[in-house]
Amino acid sequence: MRIGLVSDTHDLLRPAVLEYLRGSDHIVHAGDICSPQVLDALRALAPLTVVRGNNDRGAWATQLREVETPTLGGVNLLVIHDLKDLRDRAERSGARVVVSGHSHKPLAREEGGVLYVNPGSAGPRRFKLPISAGELLVDGGRVQARLETFAA
Repeated sequence: MRIGLVSDTHDLLRPAVLEYLRGSDHIVHAGDICSPQVLDALRALAPLTVVRGNNDRGAWATQLREVETPTLGGVNLLVIHDLKDLRDRAERSGARVVVSGHSHKPLAREEGGVLYVNPGSAGPRRFKLPISAGELLVDGGRVQARLETFAA
């Protein structure tokens, strides 16, 4: 199973990122979407799990939860925008993978049996940070994260 990962689009869904996410079995957006049109474009590609980020405001955003805990391909995920808000939720949820955003810094690291993945920012460039997205590849109970950067 291929799970596309995206965050911090800030109302900009780049064609290269859309193309990268095409073919995903499921897509996870870790917040700071900033408009419902971004979600519509992602839903046209695959089923979608999304959380509300600190910049998601308005009636459309109030329907989004701050934390989601989907099980995809037999793997438990915890999706949250800002990793600082995680506290001990990963341990309590039984999550194998935590997907977050907010920092705009791509990251994939394993700690204590939990894989932490931040796909970085797929939206407007912030400082000198890369434009990026990611994917989880799930095979049986195994999960692997890959990050991809894009030209601005």
